[in-house]
Amino acid sequence: MTRLTSAARSTFNHPDRGATARRPLPAGYGITHHRTRIGYGRAVLEAAGAAVTTFRAHRASGMLVTAGGEPVRTGDRVVVGIGVGRLRIDAPCEVVWTAYEPRRIGFAYGTLAGHPARGEESFVVDMEADGSVWFEVNAFSRPGSWYTRLAGPVLPFLQQAYACRLGRYVRGLATGARPAGYWTGWTGSRRPDTGWGG
Repeated sequence: MTRLTSAARSTFNHPDRGATARRPLPAGYGITHHRTRIGYGRAVLEAAGAAVTTFRAHRASGMLVTAGGEPVRTGDRVVVGIGVGRLRIDAPCEVVWTAYEPRRIGFAYGTLAGHPARGEESFVVDMEADGSVWFEVNAFSRPGSWYTRLAGPVLPFLQQAYACRLGRYVRGLATGARPAGYWTGWTGSRRPDTGWGG
């Protein structure tokens, strides 16, 4: 069952909360979509789902993540940090829906006030009728700060590249294969468990 958050204590910086649970995605945003095959069977589905909903895949790919709970739940606050030292940007989000279903596991978070973008991103692992397991990222966003507006044309490329990278890490965590370019440094997260001791 997909659970949506209420609007009661919202500090979302965009009006389209929960839109990644529907199609089409809202107009007026840049769209990111990436789908990659992870493997086959229930064990892979469950391992990939756990990697996504505990942020292990995000941390393994080099992101700094502080989460309100693991596995993630609707309403949890999440801060994703990019960069290091004075160049680090903290991006606050809130989980707007979760899916813990027999063939579908994942969540979406929306951007909050202070995030350099405005929009929402979903991360979902699902199993097809033939048993194949796929990881999918769907996002809509637009710049929310002066520096993301300045980087405007480059942002869609970076978002797509990160979605592809994240897919490789989900596959690696689910199947035990270490992706090329695996991040071996400390992730900086409060729970740096990446599954490979990185």
